[in-house]
Amino acid sequence: MIDGTPRVMKLTLGALAELEASLGEQSLVDLVERFEQGRFSARDVLALVLAGLKGGGQQIDAAHLESAEIEGGPMEAARAAAELLARAFTLPQTT
Repeated sequence: MIDGTPRVMKLTLGALAELEASLGEQSLVDLVERFEQGRFSARDVLALVLAGLKGGGQQIDAAHLESAEIEGGPMEAARAAAELLARAFTLPQTT
């Protein structure tokens, strides 16, 4: 929930490429490792949430997101960013 509105987030290939470039990582595996090790910054969280929103078709820019009210605050934003990143690298279950 951002500014009281439910938002869809998804990391598309384009969103992942943009995220990689904006964070200056050599690979997305490096970013995943930073999150797994708890070495991420607020900038990482903001970039991940923004990439997920763009991938989900949401029309929101970084300036708006920086001042937006995120339900649950910074900790919820970090949790959502980590989950988004984990889901992007999880293979679908086959039955």
